[in-house]
Amino acid sequence: MPRPWILFDIGGVLEVVDDDSWQEQWWERWSAVAGLARDELDARVTAADLPRIDLTVGTECAFWAGLAVALELDDEQRVAIRADFWDAYCGTGNRELIEFARTLRPTAGTAILSNSADGAREEEERRFGFASIFDPICYSHELGVAKPEPRAYLLALQALGAEPADVLFIDDHRTAIDGAAAVGIRGILHRDNAETIAAITSFLAACR
Repeated sequence: MPRPWILFDIGGVLEVVDDDSWQEQWWERWSAVAGLARDELDARVTAADLPRIDLTVGTECAFWAGLAVALELDDEQRVAIRADFWDAYCGTGNRELIEFARTLRPTAGTAILSNSADGAREEEERRFGFASIFDPICYSHELGVAKPEPRAYLLALQALGAEPADVLFIDDHRTAIDGAAAVGIRGILHRDNAETIAAITSFLAACR
């Protein structure tokens, strides 16, 4: 029988973080640090034409250097804004779900498909050690495409060596679940650990 796969999102699933609010809160904090009204900060960031760290590799240094110039931050503040970004981005580990995923390895493949920013692999590995549990880990900044674009899921399937019917995808955004469904991947919307663990257990039982 084909090997079943459980494909996880990170933010809002494996990490406890509100994907819908943390970025706005982060920008507000640094608007205050820079002493800029929010519309002025937005205008400076737009004018800086910063690289797309969500879809490209090797652009992180240029992004933070360019942002520091745009906001007139000194070297200490440049280091601080980057550190604050990654702390907000990563939140805290969803330990219960991470440890449950670890137990699946003998019977199922466990992998990640996540929209991301350049530097995420290193930052999340340092905090949570995902590589010991999930393989492959597919990041949008390395794929060059983000969910819910169909190509993101197709590239993940290629990395898994799996057919859509053999994969269960877990995400906390309906648009991402709908994107998976468009290429034939069954998905569940993550709301709480108990519900998600029950759905994974049911999926794997049906695969036996």
